[in-house]
Amino acid sequence: MATNMRGLTQFIADIRGARVRDLEEKRINKEMANIRKKFKDGNLDGYQKKKYVAKVLYTYILGYKVDVGHMEAVNLISSYKYSEKQIGYLAVTLLMHENSDFLRLVVNSIRKDLDDNNEIHNCLALHAIANVGGTEMAEALCEDVHRLLISPTSQSMVKKKAALTLLRMYRKHPDVIPAAEWALRIVAIMDDRDLGVVLCVTTLVMALAQDHLEPFAVCYQKAVDRLFRLVVEHEYSATYAYYKVPSPWLQVKLLRLLQYYPPAEDPAIRSTLHQVLETIMNNSAEQSRNMQHNNAQRAVLFEAIGLAIHLDTNSPLVSTSAVLLARFISSKETNVRYLGLDTLAHLAARADSLEAIKKHQGTVINSLRDRDISVRRRALDLLYSMCDVDNSEVIVGELLRYLKVADYALREEMVLKIAILTEKYASSYRWYVDTILELISSAGDHVGDEVWYRVVQIVTNTEDLQAYAARVVFQRLKSPASHESLVKVGGYVLGEYGHLIANEEGHSPIEQLHVLHTKSQFCAAPTRALLLSTYIKWVNVFPEIKPQLINIFERYRHVLDSELQQRACEFYALASRPDEDELLQNVCEEIPPFPPRESALVGRMNKKHGATEDKRTWVHGGKEANLDREATKQGRVPTGDAPPTASPTATGDRDVMASLQGLDLSGPSNGTSATNGAAKTVTPTTPIKPSTSTHLAAGPNVDRWFEKLTYTNEGVLYEDVQIQVGVKSRYQGHIGQLAIYMGNKISAPLTSFTTKVDVDDPEALSVTFAKMPPTLIAPRSQSQQILHIECKKFFRTPPTISISFLAGAHQTISLRLPIVLTKFFEHVTLGQAEFFERWKLIGGPPREAQSVFPMHLTSQNEIDREKQRNVVLGYRLNVLADVDPNPNNIVGAGVLHMSVDGKVGCLMRLEPNREAKLCRVTVRSTSEEVAGEVQRLIQKPLSVDAAS
Repeated sequence: MATNMRGLTQFIADIRGARVRDLEEKRINKEMANIRKKFKDGNLDGYQKKKYVAKVLYTYILGYKVDVGHMEAVNLISSYKYSEKQIGYLAVTLLMHENSDFLRLVVNSIRKDLDDNNEIHNCLALHAIANVGGTEMAEALCEDVHRLLISPTSQSMVKKKAALTLLRMYRKHPDVIPAAEWALRIVAIMDDRDLGVVLCVTTLVMALAQDHLEPFAVCYQKAVDRLFRLVVEHEYSATYAYYKVPSPWLQVKLLRLLQYYPPAEDPAIRSTLHQVLETIMNNSAEQSRNMQHNNAQRAVLFEAIGLAIHLDTNSPLVSTSAVLLARFISSKETNVRYLGLDTLAHLAARADSLEAIKKHQGTVINSLRDRDISVRRRALDLLYSMCDVDNSEVIVGELLRYLKVADYALREEMVLKIAILTEKYASSYRWYVDTILELISSAGDHVGDEVWYRVVQIVTNTEDLQAYAARVVFQRLKSPASHESLVKVGGYVLGEYGHLIANEEGHSPIEQLHVLHTKSQFCAAPTRALLLSTYIKWVNVFPEIKPQLINIFERYRHVLDSELQQRACEFYALASRPDEDELLQNVCEEIPPFPPRESALVGRMNKKHGATEDKRTWVHGGKEANLDREATKQGRVPTGDAPPTASPTATGDRDVMASLQGLDLSGPSNGTSATNGAAKTVTPTTPIKPSTSTHLAAGPNVDRWFEKLTYTNEGVLYEDVQIQVGVKSRYQGHIGQLAIYMGNKISAPLTSFTTKVDVDDPEALSVTFAKMPPTLIAPRSQSQQILHIECKKFFRTPPTISISFLAGAHQTISLRLPIVLTKFFEHVTLGQAEFFERWKLIGGPPREAQSVFPMHLTSQNEIDREKQRNVVLGYRLNVLADVDPNPNNIVGAGVLHMSVDGKVGCLMRLEPNREAKLCRVTVRSTSEEVAGEVQRLIQKPLSVDAAS
């Protein structure tokens, strides 16, 4: 650029050649005058505008104010030449602030460059948005940036910059970005083949997910899958290997992202994640001579340990981690010691038992005297987190000793932590008072008001402690130098409880007054005002020193401070009244006990550890301080799956898969062909429309397929021009297996493929994947997934499966799975007498459910007994022959199996009437809910409203 613009080169040379500042300013003023003249005259071509704007920019960079060139920079952005457009964008980002009026003029030009097919223009526009980032610009262009990010035609370079631009906009103007609405489409890009794109998108997802956990929950499965491919399967290009460590920055971000969500309860995901963490920890055992390799490996390791702690503090992985951390905190490398202490503090903040950490208490205490202040801070945090009833006196005593020589930057935080630990783990109130007063004496300047307020609250609420506190405070006030915070505590405690020690030798009222009043001359006005309140209390309880107290009030009536003067005048008038005894007793009563309240010290402690860009998933302190975060483990599973269950049968998944080879998925469809068996070719289909769709699959075909599958074991669940979903199932007792076939019917792969199961009541029904679902389905092929199912209690709502994928656009389909209550029935054989005996024993309502409905007849106007019999058998009720006197009636019996609520019997009678074209179904069961659900299920496929 310099060689092409000789005028700019000469201008820079002249500036650099100026011997004094005056000559430099003279040269700049001359050039600015010339530029103003040129711009005023107009008729400049693109090259000249570029040259003069470049001179203006150089002047601005030197620190001089410029008021020319803004409009010309706006015009340069519209140029088709890269060099001119580049200078225009550079000028906009340097010369214009986010509220500049000129920015309104460039929004359309930026949008045009975002829509351009030239990726260089796209990148220049994205840079400008990220660097300026005003509210108006964000509102006007966020949709365009998002479109560039999700567009399948965008180059990797553009996607990376678009993701980081959205991140910048979200951090500055979070309300502008509809994060929840865009969640699925953004998360889908985490499956991109370019790890650079994945890294940038993961950074964006981390920021968005912290504030929108539920919409971004699908990222959990994506992160686990990507980690498995990186760490275990080594699926990455050599470009992204940093000293033989596969993309350590991406690994760290993915491991951190998983910590924002409660641990997945899906056994497949947990197993995969365990394998990933185990591999990372095993790799860390191999130390290299290359420092960069070790640094990258340890960065991943520490984040993996953090995730292992988050998942389960009692797991073998955490035990292994504790051994590794013990080695790291004694390392010769400062960074390793720092990270080791920080991660050990994380473990201490979450662990049920601190015994493994206490073994290294001496090493941690020695770290308080480390050369590096950052390491000393982490040692302080760890001691705070690992303190409990057993070691509290040792740790607090050590912190008090270190406080006297600690850095000033550490003292305030140390005081706060000592005060919290002393209160939390006090073995006796006397130890608490002694320690806090020692704390105030040692570091009074760093003791906040919250500390001495808390002392006052505890002394006031503990009657047995009041005399001892007054005695100890009085003794400490007798020392030559007493901090003002100690004077405040003394003023309050002696004013309220000084009379409890007044008869002891050396603690007389006049001595108490002398000790306090000699300290007041060194105190600020608020402290002296507090002491005046102490004196008026003494007028009431120590009449022998009343003249001295009235004399003090008299002197304070003439001070300049209005607060002190008003208080002294009021107290003087109160003490001088002839009938003051009764009035003073009422006015100066003892302060009543404070109501129970949470310590303000903990709140202030948490404020000191404010959130950074990436929020912490834990706080310093013991397990109690993190109970709210631990409770998230009981929350909704991010993958939508229920807790793990045992395998339904002794046979493994391989046996189930073998039984699926003959599955016929050709069921009724609208002209599209189905897939038979695994990876079978399907007929070509029409192209996909370039739009994003999210819907709950519904319609005549979908509803008919679902209803049929509630009483059959295999068939089509869903089909369109892109994908076919079929199922085959088997059940035994309260457990079952459901195999799902997902067939890709188009000639392009279905990428970013995600499946997620949602159960309405996980306490009643458990549905989990046998293994991690695939993320890609090849063209014209089929993927198979196995679900393990367990019925625990009665349930009514079938689970749903959400299928999302990229096929030109992002698609999401939600389907009801044909898992209904009757799938867990078992046949029962009964004779005629036994059946009717039980029928009468159960009785009528509410244990009976009955309905009459119009029924189907065959083409010959006869009862379709075959269909009725198949439906009853399909709902797993045994059809009993020769039980009902009417041969047209169908009688059934079965037992519902539930792992938690046990077994429930069920009897059914189906009574068709050919002349009336009506049918009556009656179901009796020991459970009212079961009877109603079975009656509803049987009626639906037999009524005339049902599809044939």
